[in-house]
Amino acid sequence: MAIGNYISESYSELKNHVTWTSWSEAQRLTIVVAVFSIIFSLAIWGVDTVFSAAIEQYFEWIKS
Repeated sequence: MAIGNYISESYSELKNHVTWTSWSEAQRLTIVVAVFSIIFSLAIWGVDTVFSAAIEQYFEWIKS
């Protein structure tokens, strides 16, 4: 019965005591997170590409 009580109290807490953002605010924040994620992934890709090229050049240099 403890699990049933836990679920019931959790549902009550979510329904009566949690402040939910509006739908438009949730959409706006989702877009902000998506744009930031894309920008951050492109930055990481760029740094990885530069470091990969630098390491490749280094090994070409020591091989010669």
